[in-house]
Amino acid sequence: MSTRADRELAFLSIERASALVKSRQVSPVEITRACLGRIEALNPSVNAFITVTAEAALEQAGIAETELRHGGWRGPLHGIPIALKDMIDTAGMRTTAASALYRNRIPERDAAVVERLRRAGAVLIGKLNMQEFAYGGTSVPSAYGPTRNPWRLECIAGGSSGGSAAAVAAGLCYASLGTDTGGSIREPAAFCGVVGLKATYGRVSTRGVIPLAPSLDHVGPLARTAGDCALVLGAIAGYDAADITTENMPLELAPHPMDFSSVRIGVARDFFFAGLHPQIEEAVTRALAVLGSLGAQTREIALEVSTDRTVFRSEAFAFHAAHLAATPELYLPETRKKLELGAGIDAHTYIAARRELAEMRRRIAGLFATVDVLVTPTAPVAAPRLADYPQTFEDVLALEGGSVLRNTRPFNMYGIPTLTLPCGLTSEGLPIGLQLAGPPWQERRLFALASAYQAATSWHEAMPALP
Repeated sequence: MSTRADRELAFLSIERASALVKSRQVSPVEITRACLGRIEALNPSVNAFITVTAEAALEQAGIAETELRHGGWRGPLHGIPIALKDMIDTAGMRTTAASALYRNRIPERDAAVVERLRRAGAVLIGKLNMQEFAYGGTSVPSAYGPTRNPWRLECIAGGSSGGSAAAVAAGLCYASLGTDTGGSIREPAAFCGVVGLKATYGRVSTRGVIPLAPSLDHVGPLARTAGDCALVLGAIAGYDAADITTENMPLELAPHPMDFSSVRIGVARDFFFAGLHPQIEEAVTRALAVLGSLGAQTREIALEVSTDRTVFRSEAFAFHAAHLAATPELYLPETRKKLELGAGIDAHTYIAARRELAEMRRRIAGLFATVDVLVTPTAPVAAPRLADYPQTFEDVLALEGGSVLRNTRPFNMYGIPTLTLPCGLTSEGLPIGLQLAGPPWQERRLFALASAYQAATSWHEAMPALP
Protein backbone atom coordinates (compact mmCIF):
# COMPACT_ATOMS: atom_id res chain seq x y z
CA MET A 1 0.00 0.00 0.00
CA SER A 2 1.32 3.45 -0.93
CA THR A 3 1.17 6.36 1.52
CA ARG A 4 1.69 10.12 1.43
CA ALA A 5 5.14 9.54 2.96
CA ASP A 6 5.95 7.13 0.12
CA ARG A 7 5.00 9.83 -2.39
CA GLU A 8 7.23 12.40 -0.72
CA LEU A 9 10.17 10.01 -0.71
CA ALA A 10 9.59 8.67 -4.24
CA PHE A 11 9.57 12.12 -5.85
CA LEU A 12 12.87 13.25 -4.37
CA SER A 13 15.60 13.85 -6.91
CA ILE A 14 18.41 11.31 -6.91
CA GLU A 15 20.75 14.07 -5.77
CA ARG A 16 18.58 14.76 -2.71
CA ALA A 17 17.77 11.12 -1.96
CA SER A 18 21.45 10.21 -2.25
CA ALA A 19 22.43 12.95 0.19
CA LEU A 20 19.85 11.68 2.70
CA VAL A 21 21.01 8.09 2.25
CA LYS A 22 24.67 9.00 2.58
CA SER A 23 24.01 10.94 5.80
CA ARG A 24 21.83 8.03 7.01
CA GLN A 25 18.78 10.25 7.47
CA VAL A 26 16.91 7.87 5.16
CA SER A 27 17.77 4.23 4.55
CA PRO A 28 17.94 2.42 1.19
CA VAL A 29 15.39 -0.03 2.54
CA GLU A 30 13.01 2.81 3.34
CA ILE A 31 13.14 4.37 -0.12
CA THR A 32 12.94 0.95 -1.79
CA ARG A 33 9.81 0.12 0.21
CA ALA A 34 8.35 3.48 -0.83
CA CYS A 35 8.84 2.63 -4.51
CA LEU A 36 7.50 -0.89 -4.07
CA GLY A 37 4.42 0.48 -2.31
CA ARG A 38 3.74 2.82 -5.21
CA ILE A 39 4.29 0.03 -7.74
CA GLU A 40 1.76 -2.14 -5.92
CA ALA A 41 -0.77 0.69 -5.85
CA LEU A 42 -0.26 2.23 -9.30
CA ASN A 43 1.19 -0.32 -11.67
CA PRO A 44 -2.18 -2.03 -12.28
CA SER A 45 -3.31 1.28 -13.82
CA VAL A 46 -0.11 2.41 -15.53
CA ASN A 47 1.24 -1.02 -16.55
CA ALA A 48 4.84 0.20 -16.49
CA PHE A 49 6.40 -2.98 -15.06
CA ILE A 50 6.48 -6.46 -16.55
CA THR A 51 8.49 -7.94 -13.67
CA VAL A 52 8.84 -6.52 -10.15
CA THR A 53 11.77 -7.95 -8.19
CA ALA A 54 10.61 -6.91 -4.73
CA GLU A 55 12.46 -9.59 -2.73
CA ALA A 56 15.76 -9.13 -4.56
CA ALA A 57 15.45 -5.33 -4.40
CA LEU A 58 14.92 -5.36 -0.64
CA GLU A 59 17.90 -7.68 -0.27
CA GLN A 60 20.06 -5.30 -2.33
CA ALA A 61 18.79 -2.36 -0.29
CA GLY A 62 19.68 -4.17 2.92
CA ILE A 63 23.21 -4.81 1.66
CA ALA A 64 23.53 -1.14 0.70
CA GLU A 65 22.36 -0.12 4.15
CA THR A 66 24.96 -2.33 5.80
CA GLU A 67 27.72 -0.99 3.54
CA LEU A 68 26.74 2.60 4.30
CA ARG A 69 26.64 1.90 8.03
CA HIS A 70 30.27 0.80 7.77
CA GLY A 71 31.34 3.80 5.71
CA GLY A 72 31.35 1.99 2.37
CA TRP A 73 29.63 4.61 0.21
CA ARG A 74 29.95 3.71 -3.49
CA GLY A 75 28.65 6.93 -4.98
CA PRO A 76 25.41 8.80 -5.71
CA LEU A 77 23.46 5.74 -6.93
CA HIS A 78 24.26 3.67 -3.84
CA GLY A 79 20.95 2.39 -2.45
CA ILE A 80 18.84 4.17 -5.11
CA PRO A 81 16.02 2.15 -6.79
CA ILE A 82 16.38 2.03 -10.58
CA ALA A 83 14.36 0.00 -13.11
CA LEU A 84 15.37 -1.44 -16.48
CA LYS A 85 13.67 -1.67 -19.85
CA ASP A 86 12.87 -5.33 -20.42
CA MET A 87 15.30 -5.79 -23.30
CA ILE A 88 18.35 -5.27 -21.07
CA ASP A 89 19.68 -8.61 -19.90
CA THR A 90 19.68 -9.48 -16.20
CA ALA A 91 21.34 -12.69 -15.07
CA GLY A 92 18.83 -15.18 -13.71
CA MET A 93 15.88 -12.84 -14.33
CA ARG A 94 13.72 -13.08 -17.42
CA THR A 95 14.21 -10.52 -20.17
CA THR A 96 11.26 -10.66 -22.55
CA ALA A 97 11.46 -7.64 -24.89
CA ALA A 98 7.67 -7.59 -24.32
CA SER A 99 7.28 -10.52 -26.71
CA ALA A 100 5.77 -13.98 -26.44
CA LEU A 101 8.85 -15.20 -28.31
CA TYR A 102 11.00 -14.42 -25.25
CA ARG A 103 8.38 -15.00 -22.56
CA ASN A 104 10.59 -17.55 -20.77
CA ARG A 105 14.02 -16.21 -21.78
CA ILE A 106 16.38 -16.05 -18.77
CA PRO A 107 19.86 -14.66 -19.54
CA GLU A 108 22.92 -16.13 -17.88
CA ARG A 109 24.79 -12.83 -17.75
CA ASP A 110 24.02 -9.20 -16.97
CA ALA A 111 24.23 -6.58 -19.71
CA ALA A 112 27.23 -4.26 -19.43
CA VAL A 113 25.07 -1.40 -18.11
CA VAL A 114 23.61 -3.67 -15.44
CA GLU A 115 27.08 -4.72 -14.34
CA ARG A 116 27.96 -1.04 -13.96
CA LEU A 117 24.79 -0.21 -12.03
CA ARG A 118 25.46 -3.07 -9.63
CA ARG A 119 29.01 -1.80 -9.05
CA ALA A 120 27.55 1.64 -8.34
CA GLY A 121 25.34 0.09 -5.64
CA ALA A 122 22.01 0.79 -7.33
CA VAL A 123 18.96 -1.21 -6.23
CA LEU A 124 17.44 -2.88 -9.30
CA ILE A 125 13.71 -2.92 -8.69
CA GLY A 126 12.32 -4.58 -11.83
CA LYS A 127 11.92 -4.80 -15.60
CA LEU A 128 9.81 -2.34 -17.54
CA ASN A 129 7.14 -2.69 -20.20
CA MET A 130 7.89 -1.56 -23.74
CA GLN A 131 6.89 -1.91 -27.36
CA GLU A 132 7.58 -5.44 -28.58
CA PHE A 133 11.27 -5.68 -29.55
CA ALA A 134 11.44 -1.85 -29.36
CA TYR A 135 10.06 -1.53 -32.88
CA GLY A 136 7.85 1.55 -32.59
CA GLY A 137 6.97 4.73 -30.74
CA THR A 138 3.83 3.97 -28.74
CA SER A 139 4.34 0.95 -26.41
CA VAL A 140 0.87 -0.20 -27.42
CA PRO A 141 1.91 -3.46 -29.15
CA SER A 142 3.26 -5.44 -26.18
CA ALA A 143 2.64 -9.01 -25.13
CA TYR A 144 1.89 -7.55 -21.69
CA GLY A 145 -0.59 -4.88 -22.78
CA PRO A 146 -0.07 -1.17 -23.46
CA THR A 147 1.72 1.15 -21.06
CA ARG A 148 -0.48 4.08 -20.06
CA ASN A 149 0.58 7.68 -19.56
CA PRO A 150 0.54 8.66 -15.85
CA TRP A 151 -0.62 12.17 -16.77
CA ARG A 152 -3.74 10.83 -18.51
CA LEU A 153 -4.29 7.11 -18.38
CA GLU A 154 -6.32 7.15 -21.58
CA CYS A 155 -3.20 8.32 -23.48
CA ILE A 156 -0.12 6.43 -24.65
CA ALA A 157 3.15 6.71 -22.76
CA GLY A 158 5.19 6.77 -25.96
CA GLY A 159 7.75 4.23 -26.96
CA SER A 160 9.45 2.07 -27.26
CA SER A 161 10.68 2.81 -23.71
CA GLY A 162 7.15 3.60 -22.55
CA GLY A 163 7.46 1.77 -19.25
CA SER A 164 10.79 3.46 -18.54
CA ALA A 165 9.23 6.92 -18.89
CA ALA A 166 5.94 6.11 -17.16
CA ALA A 167 7.67 4.52 -14.15
CA VAL A 168 9.78 7.62 -13.50
CA ALA A 169 6.87 10.01 -14.09
CA ALA A 170 4.66 8.06 -11.66
CA GLY A 171 7.30 7.92 -8.94
CA LEU A 172 7.73 4.15 -9.15
CA CYS A 173 11.53 4.44 -9.30
CA TYR A 174 14.08 7.25 -9.18
CA ALA A 175 15.46 6.61 -12.65
CA SER A 176 15.26 4.03 -15.38
CA LEU A 177 17.22 2.82 -18.37
CA GLY A 178 15.73 2.76 -21.83
CA THR A 179 16.98 2.21 -25.35
CA ASP A 180 16.79 4.62 -28.26
CA THR A 181 17.05 3.64 -31.94
CA GLY A 182 14.75 6.30 -33.39
CA GLY A 183 13.67 8.30 -30.35
CA SER A 184 12.61 5.54 -27.97
CA ILE A 185 14.01 7.28 -24.88
CA ARG A 186 13.33 10.89 -25.81
CA GLU A 187 9.80 10.65 -27.21
CA PRO A 188 8.28 8.77 -24.22
CA ALA A 189 10.24 11.01 -21.85
CA ALA A 190 8.64 14.02 -23.53
CA PHE A 191 5.16 12.49 -23.45
CA CYS A 192 5.51 11.64 -19.74
CA GLY A 193 7.18 14.88 -18.62
CA VAL A 194 10.63 13.59 -17.61
CA VAL A 195 14.21 14.01 -18.81
CA GLY A 196 15.67 11.46 -21.20
CA LEU A 197 19.13 11.23 -22.77
CA LYS A 198 20.52 9.49 -25.80
CA ALA A 199 24.27 9.95 -25.39
CA THR A 200 26.80 9.99 -28.23
CA TYR A 201 26.76 6.75 -30.23
CA GLY A 202 29.47 4.59 -28.65
CA ARG A 203 29.41 6.31 -25.25
CA VAL A 204 27.39 3.52 -23.53
CA SER A 205 27.87 -0.19 -24.19
CA THR A 206 24.96 -2.08 -25.74
CA ARG A 207 26.45 -5.48 -24.90
CA GLY A 208 23.73 -7.66 -23.43
CA VAL A 209 20.93 -5.51 -24.82
CA ILE A 210 18.62 -7.18 -27.34
CA PRO A 211 19.39 -5.30 -30.57
CA LEU A 212 16.98 -3.53 -32.86
CA ALA A 213 19.39 -1.90 -35.34
CA PRO A 214 22.96 -1.97 -33.98
CA SER A 215 24.17 0.96 -36.10
CA LEU A 216 21.56 3.18 -34.44
CA ASP A 217 20.96 1.61 -31.00
CA HIS A 218 21.70 3.60 -27.84
CA VAL A 219 21.13 2.88 -24.13
CA GLY A 220 20.46 5.79 -21.80
CA PRO A 221 18.85 7.16 -18.65
CA LEU A 222 15.47 8.67 -17.86
CA ALA A 223 14.98 10.70 -14.67
CA ARG A 224 13.17 13.76 -13.40
CA THR A 225 16.09 16.20 -13.66
CA ALA A 226 19.03 16.72 -15.97
CA GLY A 227 21.33 16.41 -12.97
CA ASP A 228 19.91 12.98 -12.15
CA CYS A 229 20.39 11.83 -15.75
CA ALA A 230 24.01 12.94 -15.52
CA LEU A 231 24.50 10.83 -12.39
CA VAL A 232 23.12 7.73 -14.09
CA LEU A 233 25.14 8.33 -17.25
CA GLY A 234 28.26 8.66 -15.12
CA ALA A 235 27.63 5.16 -13.79
CA ILE A 236 26.78 3.37 -17.05
CA ALA A 237 29.07 5.06 -19.58
CA GLY A 238 32.53 3.87 -20.55
CA TYR A 239 34.57 1.81 -22.93
CA ASP A 240 33.72 -1.88 -23.15
CA ALA A 241 36.34 -4.03 -24.85
CA ALA A 242 33.66 -6.65 -25.55
CA ASP A 243 31.47 -4.18 -27.47
CA ILE A 244 32.85 -3.06 -30.83
CA THR A 245 30.56 0.00 -30.91
CA THR A 246 32.03 1.68 -27.83
CA GLU A 247 34.76 4.31 -27.99
CA ASN A 248 37.36 5.06 -25.31
CA MET A 249 36.46 8.72 -24.82
CA PRO A 250 36.68 10.63 -21.52
CA LEU A 251 33.40 11.59 -19.87
CA GLU A 252 33.35 14.87 -17.97
CA LEU A 253 30.23 15.55 -15.96
CA ALA A 254 31.48 17.57 -12.98
CA PRO A 255 29.51 20.81 -12.54
CA HIS A 256 31.27 23.91 -13.74
CA PRO A 257 30.35 27.57 -14.28
CA MET A 258 29.14 28.19 -17.80
CA ASP A 259 29.06 31.58 -19.47
CA PHE A 260 25.76 31.35 -21.32
CA SER A 261 26.43 34.64 -23.09
CA SER A 262 28.83 32.74 -25.32
CA VAL A 263 26.39 29.89 -26.06
CA ARG A 264 25.12 29.83 -29.64
CA ILE A 265 21.83 28.02 -30.04
CA GLY A 266 20.87 26.79 -33.48
CA VAL A 267 17.14 26.49 -34.17
CA ALA A 268 16.29 24.26 -37.12
CA ARG A 269 12.76 25.30 -38.09
CA ASP A 270 12.56 23.51 -41.42
CA PHE A 271 11.25 19.98 -40.89
CA PHE A 272 11.35 20.07 -37.05
CA PHE A 273 8.78 22.86 -36.59
CA ALA A 274 6.43 21.78 -39.37
CA GLY A 275 2.87 21.00 -38.33
CA LEU A 276 3.41 21.62 -34.62
CA HIS A 277 0.52 21.52 -32.20
CA PRO A 278 0.00 25.27 -31.52
CA GLN A 279 0.51 24.86 -27.77
CA ILE A 280 3.76 22.98 -28.35
CA GLU A 281 4.99 25.79 -30.58
CA GLU A 282 4.09 28.31 -27.87
CA ALA A 283 5.87 26.28 -25.18
CA VAL A 284 9.03 25.90 -27.26
CA THR A 285 9.01 29.62 -28.08
CA ARG A 286 8.77 30.40 -24.34
CA ALA A 287 11.59 27.95 -23.62
CA LEU A 288 13.81 29.64 -26.19
CA ALA A 289 13.05 32.96 -24.50
CA VAL A 290 14.14 31.50 -21.15
CA LEU A 291 17.40 30.33 -22.70
CA GLY A 292 17.80 33.80 -24.15
CA SER A 293 17.28 35.33 -20.72
CA LEU A 294 20.19 33.21 -19.51
CA GLY A 295 22.33 34.90 -22.13
CA ALA A 296 22.27 32.39 -24.96
CA GLN A 297 22.24 33.72 -28.51
CA THR A 298 19.74 32.13 -30.90
CA ARG A 299 20.15 31.80 -34.65
CA GLU A 300 18.25 30.03 -37.40
CA ILE A 301 20.09 27.16 -39.08
CA ALA A 302 19.50 24.61 -41.81
CA LEU A 303 19.91 21.00 -40.73
CA GLU A 304 20.39 18.05 -43.05
CA VAL A 305 17.66 15.47 -42.48
CA SER A 306 17.49 11.95 -43.85
CA THR A 307 14.29 9.94 -43.68
CA ASP A 308 15.89 6.86 -45.24
CA ARG A 309 15.11 3.69 -43.27
CA THR A 310 17.35 1.24 -45.13
CA VAL A 311 19.90 0.66 -42.37
CA PHE A 312 17.25 0.44 -39.68
CA ARG A 313 15.02 -2.01 -41.52
CA SER A 314 17.86 -4.17 -42.82
CA GLU A 315 19.48 -4.63 -39.43
CA ALA A 316 16.18 -5.24 -37.63
CA PHE A 317 15.19 -7.94 -40.11
CA ALA A 318 18.63 -9.57 -40.01
CA PHE A 319 18.42 -10.17 -36.25
CA HIS A 320 14.92 -11.65 -36.42
CA ALA A 321 15.03 -13.50 -39.76
CA ALA A 322 15.48 -16.99 -38.30
CA HIS A 323 12.72 -16.60 -35.72
CA LEU A 324 10.39 -15.03 -38.27
CA ALA A 325 10.85 -18.06 -40.49
CA ALA A 326 10.43 -20.61 -37.68
CA THR A 327 7.79 -19.10 -35.36
CA PRO A 328 6.12 -16.07 -36.97
CA GLU A 329 3.02 -16.58 -34.82
CA LEU A 330 4.97 -15.60 -31.68
CA TYR A 331 5.29 -12.00 -32.91
CA LEU A 332 2.48 -9.49 -32.66
CA PRO A 333 1.11 -8.76 -36.16
CA GLU A 334 2.31 -5.14 -36.22
CA THR A 335 5.85 -6.09 -35.21
CA ARG A 336 6.00 -8.92 -37.75
CA LYS A 337 4.89 -6.63 -40.59
CA LYS A 338 7.45 -4.00 -39.63
CA LEU A 339 10.27 -6.53 -39.50
CA GLU A 340 9.30 -7.90 -42.90
CA LEU A 341 9.85 -4.44 -44.42
CA GLY A 342 13.56 -5.23 -44.31
CA ALA A 343 13.35 -8.61 -46.00
CA GLY A 344 13.76 -7.38 -49.57
CA ILE A 345 16.69 -5.01 -49.06
CA ASP A 346 19.75 -6.32 -50.90
CA ALA A 347 23.36 -6.14 -49.70
CA HIS A 348 24.36 -3.45 -52.21
CA THR A 349 21.57 -1.13 -51.06
CA TYR A 350 22.38 -1.72 -47.39
CA ILE A 351 26.11 -1.10 -47.82
CA ALA A 352 25.49 2.15 -49.70
CA ALA A 353 23.08 3.32 -46.98
CA ARG A 354 25.51 2.35 -44.21
CA ARG A 355 28.27 4.34 -45.89
CA GLU A 356 25.97 7.37 -46.20
CA LEU A 357 25.18 7.05 -42.48
CA ALA A 358 28.91 7.20 -41.63
CA GLU A 359 29.40 10.20 -43.90
CA MET A 360 26.41 12.01 -42.37
CA ARG A 361 27.91 11.57 -38.90
CA ARG A 362 31.09 13.25 -40.14
CA ARG A 363 29.16 16.10 -41.72
CA ILE A 364 26.96 16.82 -38.69
CA ALA A 365 30.01 17.24 -36.48
CA GLY A 366 31.12 20.14 -38.70
CA LEU A 367 27.88 22.02 -37.98
CA PHE A 368 29.10 22.76 -34.46
CA ALA A 369 31.72 25.15 -35.74
CA THR A 370 28.90 27.72 -35.97
CA VAL A 371 26.57 26.68 -33.10
CA ASP A 372 27.04 25.06 -29.71
CA VAL A 373 23.64 23.43 -29.18
CA LEU A 374 20.70 22.56 -31.42
CA VAL A 375 17.14 23.05 -30.16
CA THR A 376 13.92 21.55 -31.54
CA PRO A 377 10.58 20.39 -30.16
CA THR A 378 10.98 16.76 -29.09
CA ALA A 379 7.70 15.76 -30.71
CA PRO A 380 5.29 17.81 -32.83
CA VAL A 381 2.26 16.46 -30.93
CA ALA A 382 1.33 15.62 -27.36
CA ALA A 383 0.66 12.02 -26.33
CA PRO A 384 -2.17 10.59 -28.48
CA ARG A 385 -5.10 8.76 -26.93
CA LEU A 386 -5.09 4.97 -26.89
CA ALA A 387 -8.57 5.04 -28.41
CA ASP A 388 -7.13 6.83 -31.44
CA TYR A 389 -4.47 4.19 -32.11
CA PRO A 390 -4.45 3.51 -35.88
CA GLN A 391 -6.42 0.56 -37.19
CA THR A 392 -4.31 -0.04 -40.31
CA PHE A 393 -0.63 -0.81 -40.67
CA GLU A 394 -0.15 2.08 -43.10
CA ASP A 395 -1.61 4.51 -40.58
CA VAL A 396 0.69 3.16 -37.85
CA LEU A 397 3.71 3.91 -40.03
CA ALA A 398 2.32 7.37 -40.77
CA LEU A 399 1.78 8.08 -37.06
CA GLU A 400 5.33 7.13 -36.17
CA GLY A 401 7.21 8.54 -39.14
CA GLY A 402 5.14 11.66 -39.67
CA SER A 403 4.28 12.51 -36.09
CA VAL A 404 5.41 10.99 -32.81
CA LEU A 405 9.00 10.00 -33.84
CA ARG A 406 9.50 12.50 -36.62
CA ASN A 407 11.74 14.90 -34.67
CA THR A 408 13.77 12.28 -32.82
CA ARG A 409 14.75 9.85 -35.57
CA PRO A 410 17.28 12.12 -37.33
CA PHE A 411 19.44 12.35 -34.20
CA ASN A 412 20.01 8.59 -34.16
CA MET A 413 21.34 8.99 -37.70
CA TYR A 414 23.63 11.81 -36.55
CA GLY A 415 24.84 9.81 -33.54
CA ILE A 416 25.22 12.98 -31.44
CA PRO A 417 24.16 13.40 -27.81
CA THR A 418 20.52 14.47 -27.54
CA LEU A 419 18.42 15.23 -24.47
CA THR A 420 14.75 16.03 -23.90
CA LEU A 421 13.39 17.92 -20.92
CA PRO A 422 9.89 19.11 -19.99
CA CYS A 423 9.05 22.67 -21.03
CA GLY A 424 5.27 22.94 -20.57
CA LEU A 425 1.85 21.34 -20.44
CA THR A 426 -0.98 21.46 -22.95
CA SER A 427 -4.43 22.70 -21.93
CA GLU A 428 -5.32 19.02 -21.44
CA GLY A 429 -2.48 18.62 -18.95
CA LEU A 430 -0.14 16.63 -21.21
CA PRO A 431 3.62 17.27 -21.03
CA ILE A 432 5.62 19.00 -23.78
CA GLY A 433 9.27 18.24 -24.45
CA LEU A 434 12.20 20.43 -25.56
CA GLN A 435 15.02 18.64 -27.41
CA LEU A 436 18.66 19.72 -27.07
CA ALA A 437 21.51 18.24 -29.12
CA GLY A 438 25.24 18.90 -29.00
CA PRO A 439 28.53 17.91 -30.63
CA PRO A 440 29.85 14.35 -30.32
CA TRP A 441 31.06 13.53 -26.79
CA GLN A 442 29.77 16.83 -25.32
CA GLU A 443 27.00 15.52 -23.06
CA ARG A 444 28.32 17.88 -20.38
CA ARG A 445 27.26 20.89 -22.45
CA LEU A 446 23.69 19.59 -22.69
CA PHE A 447 23.50 18.89 -18.97
CA ALA A 448 24.77 22.39 -18.14
CA LEU A 449 22.20 24.10 -20.36
CA ALA A 450 19.35 21.80 -19.30
CA SER A 451 20.17 22.25 -15.61
CA ALA A 452 20.24 26.04 -16.02
CA TYR A 453 16.85 25.89 -17.74
CA GLN A 454 15.43 23.72 -14.97
CA ALA A 455 16.80 26.10 -12.33
CA ALA A 456 14.92 28.93 -14.07
CA THR A 457 11.64 27.02 -14.53
CA SER A 458 9.53 24.53 -12.59
CA TRP A 459 8.12 22.21 -15.27
CA HIS A 460 10.25 19.31 -13.99
CA GLU A 461 8.60 19.66 -10.57
CA ALA A 462 5.09 19.02 -11.90
CA MET A 463 3.67 15.60 -11.02
CA PRO A 464 0.77 13.65 -12.51
CA ALA A 465 -2.34 13.53 -10.36
CA LEU A 466 -2.52 9.77 -9.99
CA PRO A 467 -4.80 8.43 -7.25
